[in-house]
Amino acid sequence: MSDSHVLKNLKPSKEFFIGIDSDGCVFDTMELKHKECFAPVFIKQFRLQTVNKYAREVWDFVNLYSKTRGANRFEALARALRLLRERKEVVARGAALPDPAELEAWIARAPQLSNSGLKKEIDAGHPGLAPALAWSLGVNKAVEENVSGVPPLPFVRESLQKMVQSADVIVVSQSATETLVREWKEHDIDQFVRILAGQELGTKAEHLRLAAGGKYSSNHVLMIGDAPGDFKAARSNQALFYPILPGREEASWEKLCREGLDRFFAGTYAGPYEAGLINEFDATLPEKPNW
Repeated sequence: MSDSHVLKNLKPSKEFFIGIDSDGCVFDTMELKHKECFAPVFIKQFRLQTVNKYAREVWDFVNLYSKTRGANRFEALARALRLLRERKEVVARGAALPDPAELEAWIARAPQLSNSGLKKEIDAGHPGLAPALAWSLGVNKAVEENVSGVPPLPFVRESLQKMVQSADVIVVSQSATETLVREWKEHDIDQFVRILAGQELGTKAEHLRLAAGGKYSSNHVLMIGDAPGDFKAARSNQALFYPILPGREEASWEKLCREGLDRFFAGTYAGPYEAGLINEFDATLPEKPNW
């Protein structure tokens, strides 16, 4: 059983609600984590050394440079393995690649995509999923060892200080909760949020539904994120969305701090202003690879 009741039990203390993604949004750690932690463990765990160049390209495309940026790690793993198996250069090398079918089947039926959920599935008689769990645990270890001292992006702290005056704020993320706690505490910004919700508490859409659903007025709920999945989570809950543009993070936070939040609290955010931001965001990430 997950601890999602902490989200469900959140009682509004302000008129507005804001959910914020963490990796690549508050912290400029997406490139660092994926290039130095996720991808190397991906190559090592699944023995992709003979096609390591293509494995890295596929991993980065899935997680950084396409519309699946910010996806749950297990969904990203399944997509990366599938794309790698289909890539002609990899096929030409005759590399033995794992079939993600069993992982995809678990993703389709699992109530939560987390290490604990995967371990239960393995213990229940699905040992073929063990490599995925070993990879995920290896990623957590690599992140703990390699990612520290990365401060929040410029204008994040100022924005958080502005938010908490009028809004209940939570973190909405697919990172492991232990990572979120460590990173937000390290920079003393955990004081601004009421809950740090990671993958163990469900999907981003579930985080928003449980924490904010039916508790706030129309157009009083905002999701801030850097990935299409953040936008989808917002829209599935009839929430507004503010994009942090990949590659233009500083400018995005400055704009939010100087005008976006004022518009949100004043009731002038929804409509043409938000639509313009979303159109710009949609154009930044492709859907299909160019190989």
